[in-house]
Amino acid sequence: MKQPPLDREEYIEQVYFFRNYRERLEDSIPSQEILATIYEEILATTKLPMAIDFLKGELLLTGRISDGMEKLSHYFTPFQAFILKNAEDDKSKFDQKTGLKILEREAEYRSETPSSAGLFIYQFECIARNRLGYHAGLSAISADTQYDEDWSSWIRKLKIQLGTIDFADLLYLRSEHFMDEQRRLPGNENFTPRYPILFSKQDGRIAKANHNRDPLYMFAALQRQLGYPKVPRVLPQSDKSLFHPALEARLHKIEARLQLIDAELKGNIDLSKMDVKDLNLNNLFDDKELK
Repeated sequence: MKQPPLDREEYIEQVYFFRNYRERLEDSIPSQEILATIYEEILATTKLPMAIDFLKGELLLTGRISDGMEKLSHYFTPFQAFILKNAEDDKSKFDQKTGLKILEREAEYRSETPSSAGLFIYQFECIARNRLGYHAGLSAISADTQYDEDWSSWIRKLKIQLGTIDFADLLYLRSEHFMDEQRRLPGNENFTPRYPILFSKQDGRIAKANHNRDPLYMFAALQRQLGYPKVPRVLPQSDKSLFHPALEARLHKIEARLQLIDAELKGNIDLSKMDVKDLNLNNLFDDKELK
């Protein structure tokens, strides 16, 4: 049996928790230290401080907070646990900071006036864009407290329909726009679909316009037109050096010196293969400790 959705104040505090957890990780603060202090900052009238205290214990025991989220299924959703489980997987390229950013935006959307369609599109794009696996991902989404049985049943069916039917068509066939178009056909004024309608007329129009196109274009259009939350993107790594130019030059000099010493110890040094002008031996051995 599904648990009812949390109160709005719970999601507001979750936004604060996920955001500050991510920002402090970026400042190289250990997770244990973050959880040990941040629960004191959370509003005491919510259940989140107790949940964080439990996550702290699980982190010390197993090294992962996703295990604690799975055990607190009455508070954290299966999708939240699924995202952090992938982020904490040693073999995964999915970054923990990106996972926390995903959960932050999801909690922010839930704290407003979320629609089942908007939440599903966001969660599905998170899985697709980060390649987290449709089978396990859709199973986690279908168990979310936001969805009724009609939604959950349809999401579970997607696991066998994806790849055989265009994703935009799957949305269009479940939309009010499809039903309206069928009723405009001659002699079909009383058309009633045999399955529940899940998406609005505008959802269906955008889905139909993106037939046989990259689903990411449809996601972007839904975000622009209907205000659905945007999925965080992994920022490309900068080509800028991590070291100060003077320090980097010093490291190159030390590296060259070590290569010369290693070659001399092995007795296979060959100065004819070295560019004396580039090597600049005077600068290479100008340190006081070598004079």
